[in-house]
Amino acid sequence: MSSGSFKAPASPALRVLLLATMAAWGANLAVVKLLLAVMEPLLVSVLRMAVAAVAVCVMVAWQIARGRLRWPTLTRRQWWALLACAVLMVYVNQLFFTFGVAGTAAANAALIIALNPLISSLMAALLLRERLSPRRLVGVALGFGGVAAVVLHRPGMALGGAGLGDLLVLGSVTTWVLGGVIVQRQARGIDPVCISTVLNVAGTALLAAHLALRPSPLVYDAAHIGWVTAALVVVSGLLATALGGIVWNRALQVIGVARAALYAYWVPIFGVGFAVGLLGEPLTVWHGVGLAAVLGGTWIGTRGH
Repeated sequence: MSSGSFKAPASPALRVLLLATMAAWGANLAVVKLLLAVMEPLLVSVLRMAVAAVAVCVMVAWQIARGRLRWPTLTRRQWWALLACAVLMVYVNQLFFTFGVAGTAAANAALIIALNPLISSLMAALLLRERLSPRRLVGVALGFGGVAAVVLHRPGMALGGAGLGDLLVLGSVTTWVLGGVIVQRQARGIDPVCISTVLNVAGTALLAAHLALRPSPLVYDAAHIGWVTAALVVVSGLLATALGGIVWNRALQVIGVARAALYAYWVPIFGVGFAVGLLGEPLTVWHGVGLAAVLGGTWIGTRGH
């Protein structure tokens, strides 16, 4: 029985919000790529997550002041679970994500992120003891094969270069899925805004401490940092990270990891589109092959959900 078997179907409003979140996440790949042109990856992560943390704290304070929300009484186990999620879904995830995007094309990153449902299936089999049917194994093989087709056909591809960036993006997807499993199992009944507050504040604190304690100085191009850069940081932190995280945590509670992960179908479509439109990245026939394989493999591998 799947982890999402007893979850209710998504309401029309939640479906719209999830689709908007996928669009924001797809666009965020291009936005982060633009930020990385003027700032180092760790600084980009800290600034984006700081905006997200401030946004969710303001949202919580406003809802509490208006009597629309009460901060829940969390058990010690729930606190530890949420802190573990902060490490996985924010701290480690952001390190993998920003350094990965810095080392690969935004279109490639979008295709790798689309493996979310297939990785969710594998994690469900490993951690929740779900059965991996032959059909799901075919879907997993096809999805990963689609990504490999794109990565391996990049001119001059080498593991030490862009190939490492692809692996880091894959690592960010894996940590996100692992954290999602913990949220679904240990944070039932907790308001998604409260969950996002704990995750973003704790995760941002870890990233800021990492940045402050490392021996090397900050790396940024002050001459090319202006209001456009600030606007990109705010858009990325507010829409893609803060609001997107709240919608995602709500979806995990309402429809479960397996069903929510299906919306990752849309990330490569939006991501590749924004990569071509905003960054001018080349679109090759292998991107088409990879996109078809990833989406086809995801559909085959997750039909049971």
